[in-house]
Amino acid sequence: MESALSIHRLQFAFTIMYHYLFPQLTMGLALLIVVLKWLGLRRGEVLYHRSARFWAKIFGINFAMGVVTGIPMEFQFGTNWAAFSTFAGGVIGQTLAMEGVFAFFLESSFLGLFLFGEKRLSPRAHFFTAVMVFLGSWMSGYFIIVTNAWMQHPVGYAIDAAGNVQLVDFWKFLFNPWALWQYAHTMLGAVVTAAFVIAAVGAFYLLTDRFVTYGKQFVRLGTIAAAMASFLVAFPTGDVQGRNVARHQPVTLAAMEGLFETKKGAELILIGQPDMKNLRIDNPIHIPNLLSFLTYYRWKAEVKGLDAFPRELWPDNIPLLYYVYHIMVGLGTIFIAVSGLGMYLLYRKCLDQTRWYLWILMGIFPFPYIANTAGWMTAELGRQPWLVYGLLRTSQGASPLVSDGNALFTLMGFMGLYALLSILFISLVMKTILQGPESSEKEN
Repeated sequence: MESALSIHRLQFAFTIMYHYLFPQLTMGLALLIVVLKWLGLRRGEVLYHRSARFWAKIFGINFAMGVVTGIPMEFQFGTNWAAFSTFAGGVIGQTLAMEGVFAFFLESSFLGLFLFGEKRLSPRAHFFTAVMVFLGSWMSGYFIIVTNAWMQHPVGYAIDAAGNVQLVDFWKFLFNPWALWQYAHTMLGAVVTAAFVIAAVGAFYLLTDRFVTYGKQFVRLGTIAAAMASFLVAFPTGDVQGRNVARHQPVTLAAMEGLFETKKGAELILIGQPDMKNLRIDNPIHIPNLLSFLTYYRWKAEVKGLDAFPRELWPDNIPLLYYVYHIMVGLGTIFIAVSGLGMYLLYRKCLDQTRWYLWILMGIFPFPYIANTAGWMTAELGRQPWLVYGLLRTSQGASPLVSDGNALFTLMGFMGLYALLSILFISLVMKTILQGPESSEKEN
């Protein structure tokens, strides 16, 4: 059963990480497309409408990939995690159903109108469809975040006679304080991804001397959006979410930060390697007292280390948790620096002429995907050994009748299928980018 459990976890991790490559871009693009349509209406310039139409095509490709890769996620609750579904279905079934019935259909219906109805709708009506696509996309994200937040910090439930959880306070569940900050942090992360993708495409156009007018617009929009979102991801949303972890999952905070001993005036480790044999960080570079200050706003506040908790409550892969957390934070810091530099160049009116900076924008666009993935890995690895924190262990949630061979077979199937989908996706996106925004005008 232990080997089957490991494969169940690996399959879910692989499929959900691959799936999330697509929603993070669509959720971020949804907001920026609305901005482009609003600027088009406000300034009366057709350039903004063409740009919105171009990015809507990229949105549509990502949306289709998100649907195809998202459906298996729902099925895995029944096939690979039947015990978890039995235990928690009375709660999480609410938001998962709402995501499909309300948010998904709202987004998909108005996406069709946005993509194919521009000539049949007035400019304001077409702008309205963009707003509804944005609302549907971000509502979908909220319902998923609420589901995950309940697994991190269960509220609004009761345990019935059969030992399963049932929802008793819907509004407490829907407005879980953990969910509110996690949602803001996650959606801003999606905007960071979309902003750097837009800036990268603009930089590509400028460096290759094609669609130069659009390239300048994309670089400016992407840089401004990236600067705003990158800062807000860190402060206040990341800061408050970190303090939520300290309050409700202190053992997770200790593992994330590599804090093995309880300390007053705990240091913030910037670089180091966890040594699980000797329970220490090797070759550390740290800032004294800073972890205490960031967590409790007091330089000498006590921060609990892993030694304050029984070993059976420790996350089961502390080195990986430590590394992905530091990757997320490190990349977030780089995003602030790069976008801040871009804002300085924009202020100096030389943003689109600074070729070395355009090359940076070209090269940085994959890293928001890595940062978002590392963030989700931090949340999920940090919750271990719990599937529902404090209520159901991961080892208790898997399907007892699915063998390791069956799970491995489906995992290999997903890997092969997703490899083919990746080739198709990259081909479609590259074709769209190379054709450029002008092709959207011709097709329309």
